[in-house]
Amino acid sequence: MSLSSIEICAGAGGQALGLEQAGFEHVSLVEWEAPACDTLRINRPQWNVIEGDVCHYSADRWRGVDLFAGGVPCPPFSKAGKQLGMDDERDLFPEALRLISECRPQAVMLENVRGLLDSVFDGYRAKLISDLKSLGYVAEWRLLNASDFGVPQLRPRVIFVALSNDAASHFNWPTAQPAPALTVGDALFDLMSANGWRGAQQWRERACDIAPTLVGGSKKHGGPDLGPTRAKKAWASIGVDGMGIADAAPVGDFVGMPRLTVRMAARIQGFPDSWRISGKKTAAYRQIGNAFPPPVASAVGKQIRAALNAAAKAKLQRA
Repeated sequence: MSLSSIEICAGAGGQALGLEQAGFEHVSLVEWEAPACDTLRINRPQWNVIEGDVCHYSADRWRGVDLFAGGVPCPPFSKAGKQLGMDDERDLFPEALRLISECRPQAVMLENVRGLLDSVFDGYRAKLISDLKSLGYVAEWRLLNASDFGVPQLRPRVIFVALSNDAASHFNWPTAQPAPALTVGDALFDLMSANGWRGAQQWRERACDIAPTLVGGSKKHGGPDLGPTRAKKAWASIGVDGMGIADAAPVGDFVGMPRLTVRMAARIQGFPDSWRISGKKTAAYRQIGNAFPPPVASAVGKQIRAALNAAAKAKLQRA
């Protein structure tokens, strides 16, 4: 049987899709970007998508939900920014705590950037754990690399899991898959060669490593590209032009380094090809670049589900 969940900051649905694969049924998803809401509705018309500000959302009606999940904004903790933490108006961890206290889920799963583990945020993380302990949860942070779960990029993400006291002892973090993730060349060869590019096989051999971390497009800094100078150099080392996103795969006589298309970027992020991304190129890439890879969300979600099921079984045996 599926377990229920609500999610905030749902974006393009990477976490939601992964949790669906893990056996969770979403009763509510909150997202304030219109193109991302369109993406969610196009792919899952049955989902209850709430388009609006999390700060104006109430979770009272979902009290007793099995899982509260979300990918709260990363700029307050990102090394690419000023790392203002609680002093950044985009910090939504306090709102997440408010909603958790309202709906009192059996489990919590939140994700963010690696910068959240920097020593400057030691006190911040400790307070979150303390606040959740006062609500009856045992919480833990863990750094997971997407490449350990079949995603063809490194993408380290901090995953925060909190479970009710009776379920916490049954939770185990997912372990890395034994098989290595595909290289960029192997993952994208069919897409790169779709328009008959004669250099596709040679490019495949050059793109013989997993991708650098895909960086979300920034509203502040304009259109879609693959990140700052250092990221672009990393992409160039495996034969990808990171200066922008292409409309289509290279044609037969193309010469030089190809750019990724939106669909290629989505595959690098772990989305299945069947997942449609709504919006024009910039909006679509921004959704993909900011997404939580579905395979990672699925792996953690399965472990949460196993813990909740084990706790429920133990409770029945004690009754």
